[in-house]
Amino acid sequence: MFYVKAALATLAAVLLWGSVLAAGAMFGWWRQPLAAADDADGFLAAARALVEEHNRGQVALVLLDNGAISGEHYASIGAGVDRDTVFPLASLSKWITAWGVMTLVESGSLDLDRSVADYLRRWQLPESGFDNSGVTARRLLSHTAGLTDGLGFADHRSDEAVPTLLESLREPRASSGKPARIAVGLEPGSEWRYSGGGYLILELLVEDLSGEPFDAYLRRALFAPLGMSTASYAFLGDLPGAAVSYTASGRPGPYYRYACRAATGLSASASDLIRFVRAQLPQSESVASRPLRQATIDAMRVPQISVLGQGIWGLGTILYAPTPGGDHVFGHDGGNEPAINTTVRINPDTGDAIIALVTGNSRLASTLGFHWVFWQTGLPDVFSLGSEISRVLPVMVVGWGLILLASVVLAFRRRRARERA
Repeated sequence: MFYVKAALATLAAVLLWGSVLAAGAMFGWWRQPLAAADDADGFLAAARALVEEHNRGQVALVLLDNGAISGEHYASIGAGVDRDTVFPLASLSKWITAWGVMTLVESGSLDLDRSVADYLRRWQLPESGFDNSGVTARRLLSHTAGLTDGLGFADHRSDEAVPTLLESLREPRASSGKPARIAVGLEPGSEWRYSGGGYLILELLVEDLSGEPFDAYLRRALFAPLGMSTASYAFLGDLPGAAVSYTASGRPGPYYRYACRAATGLSASASDLIRFVRAQLPQSESVASRPLRQATIDAMRVPQISVLGQGIWGLGTILYAPTPGGDHVFGHDGGNEPAINTTVRINPDTGDAIIALVTGNSRLASTLGFHWVFWQTGLPDVFSLGSEISRVLPVMVVGWGLILLASVVLAFRRRRARERA
């Protein structure tokens, strides 16, 4: 009986130790912010140090406090960078696409919960073993439509012909190099599965409903009202004032073309994104024209899917962490070859935001965004939970080993004591 109790006690101790460390990692107990909560200058100084340490290309970093610029830093190993330097946004493009889709909702042209098959004219999802009618704009925006393509669109060289929208829908080229098919492979609405193909469908949806090319509609419906004068889906290598492309080693890299504008094809400057952020803040007075009503903007960050009780995705926007006010830090990250990384994150409680645009480092913008979210909320962002647990894993393993060793020693002493008796 003693050994059974000892085994159960050991198991309980092992589980308790692992649970405490895992919970601490998830709730940020084992990490310190870059600066005190009210020290914006201290955070900017620490962020600048990270940029200077890890920059291998070009960086634009802007911090907003209640919509006003509170700090900014620009770095480059080559030609200078400023607010108007145009960077490729990669998957951050999806958030802007979502705004375009929501303008169609506000105009009454689109019902978020109606099957997209009712709107599409030039292409339809292939038949599947699931209910294709459950594929709606809401689910496409939140990656819950049951699509299993996993795209990741491949880059196209500057001298390479880029497939048309319909060609990409029929035969997409994946960044993984593996065959991909845009089709329903899960029951729509059943779970979250990242799908670049879903945004290719949304691009077609915008065109079929508006009667305009996707880029022309976004320019008219969003960029012009917001004053985003440099935002463009054109080839970055042809744009004046474009950021220089660098590889992760700091060498000049190629510019690429993208087959899916909605998912990954937008370029814009920090100035443009400052305007985009301000358009989402009800307290901001510096936006002349908002393409969306505030109620629509707020609805875009209502969780559409949750993991372990935490909302992770809204309508085209990532929900990084809960805020003290019961909302979510929201925004989007992006990453492309050869070493592009972007992030824009907003705390709706305060109107604070971070904008980070990077070439030459595939993680720096997201790292800056992680530290900013932790500084704002005291919580790691949703992307970092796995790495945070990995940080404490060595301590967890050592603790488990010590618990087992102590159990063995106690059992051995108990046996010796009984033998002597």
